[in-house]
Amino acid sequence: MTTPLDTLRLKLALPVGENAAFDGWSAKAVDAAAVQAGIDPAQARLAFPSGPAEMVDAYVRGVDAAMEAHFTPDKVAAMKISQRIRALVWHRLEVMAPAREAVRTGLSILAMPQNLPRALKTGWRSADLMWRIAGDTATDYNHYTKRLILSGVYGSTLLVWLDDQGDGWSETGAFLDRRLADVMRFEKWKANWSGNELYRPSLTRFLGRLRYPAR
Repeated sequence: MTTPLDTLRLKLALPVGENAAFDGWSAKAVDAAAVQAGIDPAQARLAFPSGPAEMVDAYVRGVDAAMEAHFTPDKVAAMKISQRIRALVWHRLEVMAPAREAVRTGLSILAMPQNLPRALKTGWRSADLMWRIAGDTATDYNHYTKRLILSGVYGSTLLVWLDDQGDGWSETGAFLDRRLADVMRFEKWKANWSGNELYRPSLTRFLGRLRYPAR
């Protein structure tokens, strides 16, 4: 059930991230975002009572919401699945561009041991939403493998993007295209699965390649 504070948190999520680029993931960033939105800072702080990890989580939810609002069914209808996934990942980068340095520090916050369960949940949630927007309806093991693989692709692409200083993020675009090509090859392997375990591709090894590929 969505509460008024949930609604307020989502409204402030992206502005908080953009201010966190200057003020860190702090109450000061919340106050600045509230002023920009014409909201009482004291009320805004009530929406973020638990500290930086909660702010980062809320920011990711804001990115999710912006992506979902942008990609209406008619907008993705004419695209192939691979094109949909690429467009979804790229749009997320565009949404996050004003908060790029805050995204870097936000990833560091989520990487802290105490925040790893939240980080895994956050990554899965975004990957699941991207697949649902792309039209995926799988309910068998494919439901899980697709989301695990996309989490690896998105996470590694995000790290490349954070250090990409080129015009138009060309390095990031090329990296993303290579990772998606890997995914398409894997999907082809699955479609031709022989049922012989000796010849089945190793999902663990493949996920590792997507998460930590050679550039």
